[in-house]
Amino acid sequence: MKYLKKGTERTAADRRRLTATVAEMIEDVRTRGDESLREYSRRFDGCERLKFRVTEDEIRAALSKLTEQEKEDLTEALHNIRAFAEAQKATVGELPDFSPRPGIHLGHRVLPVDSCLCYVPGGRFPLYSTALMLITPAKAAGVRRVAACAPAVHGTDQIHYRTLAAMAMAGADEIYVLGGSQAIAAFSYGTESIDPVDVIVGPGNQYVAEAKRQCYGQVGIDFVAGPSEVLVIADGAADPARLAADLLAQCEHDPNAKAILVTTEESLGKRVMEAVEAELAVLPTAETARASWETFGEVLLADSLEEAAELSNRLAPEHLEVNTGDPEALVPKLTNYGSLFLGGNTAEVFGDYASGTNHTLPTIRASRYTGGVWVGTYLKVCTHQSMTPEASAAIAPMVQRMAEGEGLMGHARAAELRKNAGK
Repeated sequence: MKYLKKGTERTAADRRRLTATVAEMIEDVRTRGDESLREYSRRFDGCERLKFRVTEDEIRAALSKLTEQEKEDLTEALHNIRAFAEAQKATVGELPDFSPRPGIHLGHRVLPVDSCLCYVPGGRFPLYSTALMLITPAKAAGVRRVAACAPAVHGTDQIHYRTLAAMAMAGADEIYVLGGSQAIAAFSYGTESIDPVDVIVGPGNQYVAEAKRQCYGQVGIDFVAGPSEVLVIADGAADPARLAADLLAQCEHDPNAKAILVTTEESLGKRVMEAVEAELAVLPTAETARASWETFGEVLLADSLEEAAELSNRLAPEHLEVNTGDPEALVPKLTNYGSLFLGGNTAEVFGDYASGTNHTLPTIRASRYTGGVWVGTYLKVCTHQSMTPEASAAIAPMVQRMAEGEGLMGHARAAELRKNAGK
């Protein structure tokens, strides 16, 4: 393995200032409620709005601004995302009655959480596709109260109309003009006008991510996400222009995004770097994309596709593209990724918008231990059991002995009292 282009190593930044700032904001929201939310909205978003919840009139106005093509595109994307979420839910089954021994009846139910917040970032772009990705699986899961929020377009009192329209079309029950750490705090602890939720999902900047981390426990979260990432494994069969476009599609998200190409062909790696420079010359978002590529972009030469797969598993990228002559052959060797894209026809951006899989995915190596947002993010598997008197009497002595072995005599007594069950 050797580098044709090496990026700057990401170091663990000093988080103390960020941690303290976010902690102060969370406590401020808990203490002063809506008053603090209004102050933060004015300070960070230039939003003077007094009531955060979006009205039906505002929703109708946003929908009316969509062109017919925009409505068709959103409807088709929504169909694909919903169909996949419903198919996923069908794989998560109830277990009504399992008996490891006669008279012992075990099972589980699959229950949706009662409420959730779908946080849709505003930031550099109106990421209305994220509204579809978060709200749709929550509705498919059967969440009774699906709230959504996004910051106002800077200097206004409104969410971007495309984002608001997407939230409404996906089926959000409540929509709020609110963003940042303060939004996470508000939906974790509640304020005068906002009821808290059980789970918060969605990406955001470092302040949103830190607020989710600090509020976890009070509320469930999907995961703590960082800047976007893509890793592409390619051999000589790949198209350099397509590879360059896919790498830069991630780079344009954020100057801190990371794009990596791992190839078995040195000539391909060099052609991709040339193609990146050619596209940066005409890309409207080149300022951000170039900053990301020049700082963090990497091109590596692997001795084999197996070595490329090993590296990918160590890096555990958010998005993983396999652009080789036989991409399916490499799949059994790949274990750590947020979402996988196979073959040159399968652009990562298709998953970002409309193919049906979710684009809210783990970053910073979190795919070693979790997948992305899916319908199961909003579901709980809750066990239950019952026993006949005979089964209770049969298992009681064993449980009593185990409890006594741990020194928990109250447990032992509770078991002992069942020894003569049914007699």
